[in-house]
Amino acid sequence: MQRMFASFHRLRPVRLLPLLLILVLAACATGAIRERILTMPVIEGATYLTQESCSDCHAEVAGRMASNVHGRLAEFERMGGPGGCQACHGAASLHVADGDTAKILQPGKLETDESAALCASCHNSGKLMDWTHSGHALAEVGCSDCHRIHNQEQPNKANLKEAEPQLCYGCHQEEMAKASFPSHHPIKEGKMTCSSCHNPHGAELTEELANALCFECHARYQGPFVFEHSPVQEDCGICHDPHGTVADNLLKQNEPFLCLQCHESHFHAMRIGSTTASSTLAFDANQLATEPANGTTIAASTAGIDFGNSHGQEGWAMAFGTKCTVCHSVVHGSDLPSQTSPTIGNNGEGFPDGGKGLTR
Repeated sequence: MQRMFASFHRLRPVRLLPLLLILVLAACATGAIRERILTMPVIEGATYLTQESCSDCHAEVAGRMASNVHGRLAEFERMGGPGGCQACHGAASLHVADGDTAKILQPGKLETDESAALCASCHNSGKLMDWTHSGHALAEVGCSDCHRIHNQEQPNKANLKEAEPQLCYGCHQEEMAKASFPSHHPIKEGKMTCSSCHNPHGAELTEELANALCFECHARYQGPFVFEHSPVQEDCGICHDPHGTVADNLLKQNEPFLCLQCHESHFHAMRIGSTTASSTLAFDANQLATEPANGTTIAASTAGIDFGNSHGQEGWAMAFGTKCTVCHSVVHGSDLPSQTSPTIGNNGEGFPDGGKGLTR
């Protein structure tokens, strides 16, 4: 026995090496992406000129910029930068001198992280400060993939190429399909958008605090409660899919089958080894009779089910054809006791709350 444990301890570090290698490579890749995003591209040797130097040749674009949010920035809003075209395209002296397009920054032709660095030189506070470790940045989605830098035919607050949620659905097609399921957040009704819950520029909440986002709207389920339902405090996503479901109330699965994934040993799902008549489905594993006490013949597949319990032959329908929330209506938590017997059965066997918790 001691030799076996000694062998295990010798092998354990070796088994961890692949995991450690993956973690190191992931950290290096993430760090490299962040470093590139924070590196501002420049045109070596160029100097800044007046705005008129650009508009003399690019009159059409300069005209559109006049109504663009970038073109309307006041002097104090430029944070010491040049403003105008050169705020994004860099110093233009070399480009103006000979017209060489290689001597001016063209965000549309830059690498994704380089163009993001241009935008981040100004847009780096508030909800934008987490961009470097956002899902979009790590997936190499650039600012110009969603935003128009120059003016557009139908301007909007964020200069988006298309309004939400259609813009998001261009990539997130699975979520688009879920949004059309019978149970969904009112996105297609126009009462909220993807950014009502998501920050596309970087998550502000960790997975441990994801519930705080849900509770901003669903505050009545937050608690604290005297009698808590642990998944509510752990993660709303255990039971709910926020993007849409076929089941009611954004539940991942219809009741009672969703509940039975955790409460599979509950007496509503048959308590194996018990003959207690007060259970919904009392099942005696030691009694395989095919003739219940009331004389009703049952199929071999249901042999052993005691139809003499308080619910009679409708036990199956009541256990598997009834929603748990018909009785357990305050499933998110309650401050009121269930007021039931603490045990089930003559011998004190059963559940602490008699199986009637969170009923009021």
